[in-house]
Amino acid sequence: MNAQKESMPKILFMVGSLRAASASKAMALSMAELLADEAEIAFADIGTLPHYNADTLDNPQVAALNEAIRSADGLVFVTPEYNYSIPGLLKNAIDWASRPAYNSVFVNKPCFVISVSGGALGGVRAQSHLKYILNGMLAVVFPSLEVVVPHANDKIADGRIADQAILSFGRARLVAFIDFVRGQAKAA
Repeated sequence: MNAQKESMPKILFMVGSLRAASASKAMALSMAELLADEAEIAFADIGTLPHYNADTLDNPQVAALNEAIRSADGLVFVTPEYNYSIPGLLKNAIDWASRPAYNSVFVNKPCFVISVSGGALGGVRAQSHLKYILNGMLAVVFPSLEVVVPHANDKIADGRIADQAILSFGRARLVAFIDFVRGQAKAA
């Protein structure tokens, strides 16, 4: 590994949809490609997690998720909006990683939220709910202009978001987030 790659922050993407042709996945893949020179990118596998159950103490998928979050310098959530909120899949992953309460892998973890929707509002309600949840776990939600992708299904080509205005806007916000993450790492 070269020195530049070693100094790049590690950014973990969490996509709130399992659908193969998901607009959230298309947006996450587009952003990851645009940020390849800025950060080391990884994707969390939240689809293999069992339903949250506090009686379950040792689960390898949960341990892998917690380690992925712990080792990341920052998290980028890309969520669709289901019934005016975040999908159960994403909430389930967050619930697993939020334990123990107020001492989880989310504490002081820089987070950025992107929302995607087939509707005109671009998932802003889901984005608001997700930020509220992250604040409750003592994560550091990056203050920024919100990245929302309205009518997202119409913006997909070859499994990626093809709207250049959204991609440019999103990339600029995420570069600012990555700069923030670098600053947080230096301060630690």
